[in-house]
Amino acid sequence: MAKRSEQVKDVRFRADASGCLSRPAFEGAVTAALKREPLATLVHLDLDDLLVLNEKAGREAGDRAINASIATLSKTAAKEGWTLGRIGGDEFALLAPGTSLEPVFLRAEQLRKELDAALEKAIPHGQKCTVSMGVANTPRDTKSRGPAAGDELMRKADLALLAAKEQGGDAVGLTPSDDMVLKSSYYSAAQLGRLKGLAERQKKKEAALLREALDDLLRKHERS
Repeated sequence: MAKRSEQVKDVRFRADASGCLSRPAFEGAVTAALKREPLATLVHLDLDDLLVLNEKAGREAGDRAINASIATLSKTAAKEGWTLGRIGGDEFALLAPGTSLEPVFLRAEQLRKELDAALEKAIPHGQKCTVSMGVANTPRDTKSRGPAAGDELMRKADLALLAAKEQGGDAVGLTPSDDMVLKSSYYSAAQLGRLKGLAERQKKKEAALLREALDDLLRKHERS
């Protein structure tokens, strides 16, 4: 009986064939990474409207969406030296040890586009499935430091994911406090007023317009 219990526990902590860690294994990897280096950034992501896709196109389409996501995430994790975990049915997390927030946030925005493209190819024509992400960093977003910050880091990344969902999905979010800092500190009152007016005229969310501007900026500098 004890041997059987050990086998079950071992399965819970084992990576699958794609290299995705289970949630317990991923949480353990976060703790271990923070013991070695107190600086880390975590990306929490899930698929937008997967239930709608399942209802309209069947569970097989949903499974293809998940498998396409895992393939793209696994390649990214291997290339960047990050740790990948599957922490729920369609929820995943990436840990970037020893890395500050800004480069991971920019890479997450690029990854979002890569995932969207992979999903478009994987699911039936006419259906839609996108990805939302939340990014958090320790020590930037956590009160705790070192290994004790692991749980808090995951909670903050989850809050950042919720912020992305509140923007309408298909976005990369920061923790709510960070969003407020970005708007109040980096933009003047006049700019925010003009942004609000443009959003009303275009019938778009302000966050979507800011994302378009960021995309244009990145394309401009990637060409140079």
